[in-house]
Amino acid sequence: MKTVINVVIGLLAGLLVAGALYVTTRVPVGQPIILLPTPTTQPIYVFISGAVKHPGVYKLPSGSRYVEAVQMAGGFSSEADLSQVNLAKKLIDEEQLVIPGGTGNPTPELTIGGNGLLYTPTPPAGKPVNLNTASADELDKVPGIGPTAAQKIVEYRTANGPFTRIEDLLKVPGIGPTILDEIRGQVTIGEIPTLAVITVTPTP
Repeated sequence: MKTVINVVIGLLAGLLVAGALYVTTRVPVGQPIILLPTPTTQPIYVFISGAVKHPGVYKLPSGSRYVEAVQMAGGFSSEADLSQVNLAKKLIDEEQLVIPGGTGNPTPELTIGGNGLLYTPTPPAGKPVNLNTASADELDKVPGIGPTAAQKIVEYRTANGPFTRIEDLLKVPGIGPTILDEIRGQVTIGEIPTLAVITVTPTP
């Protein structure tokens, strides 16, 4: 009797070992999982006009919102009516965003720049802003400069002396050829004072 029991136990143990080997060594069944690369999001192009300082066509990252387009356009003009626009709304490609307000103003001139985007080259009303005497607030009112660049212009002027030509703006961090082309004609260097050189002859 004991012999039969031992044989049964041996058979069961053998089956368990064989089953474990089968599970661990069998070829996997099913479709392999392929990890695809994350798709690269494409930028969007929007046309912003109306009561902004610098209307035009701008390129923004996908998922940008109205407020970011307004920042790209230099901010709101004084006539902007913010009660009629949802600045938190997401932008879509090829959208035209019109900021209400200032409807009595003429449509600004738009010029296609070297990057293929539109911008407003017309200077603000009044005389060009003097780069060597204007405050940061006055420079900020020039379309295309903005508060950060205005402050950097003042800091550069303080550290290096007056600008001797408009192209010296390229030495200011953050101002490149595109911005220079946009604001050229809206700024001036004025008259640069010349320092008189006095030669002192020693008394014999």
